[in-house]
Amino acid sequence: MTAPTIVRGARERARLPPLLRLLVLTQLAFNVGFFAVLPFLAAHLGGAVGMAGWTVGFVLGLRTFSQQGLFVVGGALADRYGIRPVVLAGCVLRIAGFGWLGYAERAWTVVGAVLLIGFAAALFSPAVESEVVRQAVAWEESGGGPRTRVLALFTVAGQAGAFVGPLLGALLLAVDFRAVCLAGAGVFALVLAGHARLLPRHIPGRVRVHVRGGMAPLLRNRRFLALCGAYGAHLLAYNQLYLALPTEVERAAGSQTPLAWLFALSSLLVVTAQLPVTRWVGERLTPRRSMAAGLALISAGFGVVALTVPSGATGTTGLLPAAGFVVLLTLGQMLVAPAARAWLPDLAEEGRLGLYTGALSSVSGVIVLAGSAGTGVLLDGDLPAAVPWAVLAAVPAGAVLLLPRRG
Repeated sequence: MTAPTIVRGARERARLPPLLRLLVLTQLAFNVGFFAVLPFLAAHLGGAVGMAGWTVGFVLGLRTFSQQGLFVVGGALADRYGIRPVVLAGCVLRIAGFGWLGYAERAWTVVGAVLLIGFAAALFSPAVESEVVRQAVAWEESGGGPRTRVLALFTVAGQAGAFVGPLLGALLLAVDFRAVCLAGAGVFALVLAGHARLLPRHIPGRVRVHVRGGMAPLLRNRRFLALCGAYGAHLLAYNQLYLALPTEVERAAGSQTPLAWLFALSSLLVVTAQLPVTRWVGERLTPRRSMAAGLALISAGFGVVALTVPSGATGTTGLLPAAGFVVLLTLGQMLVAPAARAWLPDLAEEGRLGLYTGALSSVSGVIVLAGSAGTGVLLDGDLPAAVPWAVLAAVPAGAVLLLPRRG
């Protein structure tokens, strides 16, 4: 992380209203706790628990589905009751889920813990994200600056947490996986205590609406559903950091030791480049073109591995394609994620930004669940090593066609 980037990020945060600053720091803390555990989950399930490859893929997809797939519930609850009770309840469930996962030794107990971990995020994440978007729009309308800049800062904070989390997890993994899980639970316990004190009970300008009556207009909103499909393809691709990438790293290096450094590379790229990239893109590209360019970069990342893995290279040389994949995937995400969030308020029904934020992730969760199980089958089969990566390259490339025509 460069000094100019730190200065720019601090200056951006200083200009934001207090609630936005708190929500940005919330994302940082959430990701420290989460990414201390998640990068090491696949290896734990395949090794200590003894799950088959397709089962590991299904469990990882189930975690994403129970999180992303149920975002619509958390978003609707945030619209109805406000963000404070939903965020606090989610933190309590995440603490319980990580604690349970640390002691889970059978498949059914692992599944239960993973479902609890996912549902916890289904509560707090859409509540926080929808309020960040709402506050970013208000900030833009008051002359503070483009909403995409706030959303990029939110992404940077999340990736800073994703940078610190795996390093913390890698250190604690020297003890055992249980220590990693308990550390993750400890982080969320601190978040719970801080937010019980600092998160406002009532947020000015936020109108609460009934849960019922919002789904029918949403399901008729074709532009929003098209955005969901394209964003889901992006999320499926990003999920391969935890499924396809560990498999490739294991093949090339003989262990998963380099994995933490590749995660760190991804996070470092976002932390150092997200704000300048968003500033540059915001002056030149519409949200649709930004998302299309991002999806193309993601597809190219999978293509790099598909083209080079047949050589069978190992060691440092063998890891270079994986590093190239991480770089291109991350650059693509940097274009897709802020653009999708900035586009969302223009497609959402008045007063139901939480519902639409949650639905965006819920549709994505369904796509990831199906896609992760399929990817696990491909990786666990006897196919040539390039085939899974070529298939995955086609997913974001095809998603460009799903993007709404306007925006």
